[in-house]
Amino acid sequence: MAASSSICRHNLPVSPPISSFHSNKLHTLFRFSPQKDFLNDRNALILRCSLRGNRPEYIPNHIPDPKYVRIFDTTLRDGEQSPGATMTTKEKLDIARQLARLGVDIIEAGFPASSEADFEAVKLIALEVGNVDSGDGDGDGQEVHVPVICGLARCNKRDIDKAWEAVKGAKKPRIHTFIATSEIHMKYKLKMTPEQVIEKARSMVAHARSLGCNDVEFSPEDAGRSDREFLYQILGEVIRAGATTLNIPDTVGYTLPTEFGQLIANIKANTPGIENVIISTHCQNDLGLSTANTLEGARAGARQVEVTINGIGERAGNASLEEVVMAFKCRGEQILDGLYTGINTQHIIMASKMVEEYSGLRVQPHKAIVGANAFAHESGIHQDGMLKHKNTYEIISPEDIGLLRSNESGIVLGKLSGRHALKAKMLELGYDIDGNKLDDLFTRFKDVAGNKKNITDDDLVALVSDEVFQPQEVWKVGDVQVTCGTLGLSTATVKLIDANGEEHVACSVGTGPVDAAYKAIDLVIKVPVTLLDYSMSAVTEGIDAIATTRVLIRGNDSITSTHASTGQTMNRAFSGNGAAMDIVISSVRAYIGALNKMIGFNNRLRTEDPPVKVGVVCG
Repeated sequence: MAASSSICRHNLPVSPPISSFHSNKLHTLFRFSPQKDFLNDRNALILRCSLRGNRPEYIPNHIPDPKYVRIFDTTLRDGEQSPGATMTTKEKLDIARQLARLGVDIIEAGFPASSEADFEAVKLIALEVGNVDSGDGDGDGQEVHVPVICGLARCNKRDIDKAWEAVKGAKKPRIHTFIATSEIHMKYKLKMTPEQVIEKARSMVAHARSLGCNDVEFSPEDAGRSDREFLYQILGEVIRAGATTLNIPDTVGYTLPTEFGQLIANIKANTPGIENVIISTHCQNDLGLSTANTLEGARAGARQVEVTINGIGERAGNASLEEVVMAFKCRGEQILDGLYTGINTQHIIMASKMVEEYSGLRVQPHKAIVGANAFAHESGIHQDGMLKHKNTYEIISPEDIGLLRSNESGIVLGKLSGRHALKAKMLELGYDIDGNKLDDLFTRFKDVAGNKKNITDDDLVALVSDEVFQPQEVWKVGDVQVTCGTLGLSTATVKLIDANGEEHVACSVGTGPVDAAYKAIDLVIKVPVTLLDYSMSAVTEGIDAIATTRVLIRGNDSITSTHASTGQTMNRAFSGNGAAMDIVISSVRAYIGALNKMIGFNNRLRTEDPPVKVGVVCG
């Protein structure tokens, strides 16, 4: 895949297409001369970006182009550690395919030793995504990008063997193993001496290589708070043992950008054998500095950056893929020493929406790049500037990330609109939907259009969330009828349809219509759960607005997995989303969505061997 060629718009006015530019004007590069030469300068810069050529050949411990930065996405591993972000195997596979289309270099597909379900998901991704092309070739016969598939493992043989078993079916498999190196972690968590930690790290990297894996990444957990001389020593030892990538994590988001950049520079200058490996960064966002730290790390010499879609992850999250990538794209030439990535940024919006819906973690409106307000302008002064020239208040074009402006196509949807118009409008909003998913969405759209005069973009996004990004159906909502008011108890009658098409009806009373409906559902499904969170919001203004509901549940018969860093078992929570013009129907759809996800996850575990309980990290 060719490196992206568009650049940050704040330096460059609108200009003719690059085909009108002749290569002999390359001498104008960066010569921002008088206005008459400005368009040529822009085209020269675009041409230079496109002339960088294809993504460099993948060599585990070497990047042929020193300006290329590998994107390591850990949405499916660290991202899923966010509370309530549990995803099914199908959802993980869908996201992995989208990450491949996006062009990430490495997909950390999970932590295979944490549970049998995670092992199977990583194995499936290795086979399905790690071997076939992403379907986004240029039609020129060139080989399409296939990402590296990586599995996480603690520094013990069982974890590493399990990770290798999961990823070895990929064309380019990688094992990522780690052990803590800060004094506080070694003393209180590992209860190991520094010498024992070094020996454990060295021997386990060597073990990973002995399995036949020629791509091994090592992370000294909590490197940001580790003794520098100890870091240089342990990193040198794992290099000698065969590590190909050294990942430097700011595990608790403690360092400031200048500190983290200096840490990378010091490691590069003082670690024996460092010239034979790739330096990577992994920055948490506890102080809101993960993106800044990641960029500083790259400036200091890191050539792999670990990120997640929407910045999801443990505690305050990780460095956000879209922020880091667009910073390289927007400021790479001027500030970041010409660094660039292989990301196709026009797939960012779809990836963001997919992760948001499958994880149940809402993107805050003012989130950089992908937030609802990222390209919204309400101030009168800003609106005036935008009307005169978009460059006045936008440094990035929304089209660069796969988002077209509202009504850019002139399509206004209503009850007489057809499938083609709906598909075109969804493409404008960043959703590429067809086949059965488009048919199902069209049916829901016609239902809403018959009851709502004006269909807004937000209405359509809500319907996509409710209809397309849903787990595999175990139970389907048939009919719902409620009575409520001040004269008596609220009553709900619910008809559900099981996977065999059989109908089940139950009636219950409750403190309100939603409570009654949920109790009726429980009578049918008979799976005891605890409702952890319930929230509802109106998509648009007006009495006919669509309501969106999100619920978070946990089964009373807890489904657990092992935490990557602590080794402790975690009770999994499952989220569900629903949308409808009726608030009770919206609530019911969200509850059924969460139950379907939990039941599907539980059914998968029951058909497999029971997971082996994993002990203390690296013990």
